[in-house]
Amino acid sequence: MTLAELIAQARTALETAITTRQQEQEGLMALRSDENLTEEAVAARVATRDAADAEVTRRQTALEGLEQEQVREDELTALQARTVPAANRAPAYDRVHRVGQDERTYRPDQDRRGAMFERDVAAAFVGDYEAQARLARHMQEERVERADQLERAQNQQRAAGTGAFAGLVVPQYLTDLYAPAAAAKRPFADACTPHDLPAQGMTVNLSRITTSTSTALQASENTGVSETDIDDTLMPINVQTNAGQQTLSRQAIERGAGVEPIVMDDLFRRYATTLDSTLLNQATTGLSAVATAVAYTDGTPTATELYPKVLEGLSGVEAAMLDMASGDNLAVMHSRRWYWMQNAMGATWPLITQPGIVAQTLGANYAEAYGRGIRGVLPNGTPVVVDNNIATNLGAGTNEDEIYLVDRQECHLWEDPDAPVFIRAEQAKAASLGVLLVVYGYFAYAHNRYAQARKIGGTGLVTPAFTGV
Repeated sequence: MTLAELIAQARTALETAITTRQQEQEGLMALRSDENLTEEAVAARVATRDAADAEVTRRQTALEGLEQEQVREDELTALQARTVPAANRAPAYDRVHRVGQDERTYRPDQDRRGAMFERDVAAAFVGDYEAQARLARHMQEERVERADQLERAQNQQRAAGTGAFAGLVVPQYLTDLYAPAAAAKRPFADACTPHDLPAQGMTVNLSRITTSTSTALQASENTGVSETDIDDTLMPINVQTNAGQQTLSRQAIERGAGVEPIVMDDLFRRYATTLDSTLLNQATTGLSAVATAVAYTDGTPTATELYPKVLEGLSGVEAAMLDMASGDNLAVMHSRRWYWMQNAMGATWPLITQPGIVAQTLGANYAEAYGRGIRGVLPNGTPVVVDNNIATNLGAGTNEDEIYLVDRQECHLWEDPDAPVFIRAEQAKAASLGVLLVVYGYFAYAHNRYAQARKIGGTGLVTPAFTGV
């Protein structure tokens, strides 16, 4: 294994350690919002977080050591290249070639949009020797400066027409500004209670008690006592398939830079977004469909007027769950609603304070980036998940969104542990020099084992105006 490969592995390990540490910190912050927490539980979670932190430090130190070793190897290589055997007398100054740092063949200051490069590519195909020479020189420059990247690219068997990826063809400076298409991804799905999908079958069957036993006061001694036969009802949950495909030309893959990984990344982002949007918005079974409505009708809505509706919804969640309530509640809202609530200013605050929350504030913002878990807490300690898969075209004016209030333990998501699966098929499109990329996965979900979910909706949740109220 080369030193470059060891460095790549060390970087991957460091990224994994950082992700684990962030997850531990998020878990610690969520735990601190629990009003029933104990010092022992917090101490245990802090210890876990600190261990993850130590692992980050260890991985960072290992990476820095390898990078320093690589720097020294590069220095020695350069020194060896400059060294001339002492026994050989140097030729006269005017009888040697001297190598400085030549300008790149294609440079952003001369060819910002890649027009020169594209003209040379076209001209080379019709036999322009000068264009072929410039392209050959450019490829030699790339082999020197980006040898590891080109080697990985050439080792991959590659496939969308090159016209669709003009900005992804070398030179490198033309690819540096590549911007992935933004995606809402899966904030709510990541907050649901996870389960492994059964290995077989297209239905997950749950038993739900619909008729319970009974007790009653005995009328008198030796008289019959209350008896009701318990009964259950089968609750079938359909396994659904989430999939997408893209056909790429072999020319785009083999003569482009990073085309296939970029398309794969976009397919995975669409997969995550579709799954999360289904959990929220699917007819009949999605969270919006099964949640009980809490109306907030107001022509001049304010955050302080909205907050009592949040408590009304949470009250409904607990009333529906009774002793099955976990207390692990969530508020799920669109980012525009979360920022609107943060923009509110006021001189009043809740009469009952919560652990870890300043009484004079309308909750707390954890300053986490989108999709990184819990974004903050409301004044009563309810964690907030921000998810932009929530529709913003609801209501008569098609400009309303909704806020969902749920018991997190009753939002169930079954996923295949290996999902999503990636298929790369060449034979199916071989006749047209195409490569078919497919991403798919199976999942099932349920929010309605109990009729616990609540949703706040109405004219009070129209497009927010950021006026400080």
